[in-house]
Amino acid sequence: MAMSRDEIFKEVRDLLVDALGVDDDEVTAEATLMGDLGAESIDFLDIVFRLEKAFGIKIPREELFPAENLLNNPEFVNNGKLTEKGLTELKNKMPYTDFTAFEKDPDINKLGDFFTVNTIVNYVENKLGSDE
Repeated sequence: MAMSRDEIFKEVRDLLVDALGVDDDEVTAEATLMGDLGAESIDFLDIVFRLEKAFGIKIPREELFPAENLLNNPEFVNNGKLTEKGLTELKNKMPYTDFTAFEKDPDINKLGDFFTVNTIVNYVENKLGSDE
């Protein structure tokens, strides 16, 4: 049986509460993982593991959180901003994310703002839909 978006959100919220030690009222759709919920890079591995287990999906390395490889590629980053090629690559890797505002000022320091609870819900919803 397919999960509703609300069911996915509730499962993701519970999983983030356990993984990050935050209160469930802090885990809103718009909350950023790093800025609002205090996630660190090591937490992303734990989150991926928990998502795989909770939803019975396989998440290939760099699929949910692809920024690391992008930031280390000089074709994709120039003077602290994503290049046009880098932005295209990011959009291809994260089709479940809206980058409209980021396109106006593609400062790499703002990339963390895209890793929100809603991004994870979108990803899982997309992944569950494509696996059916």
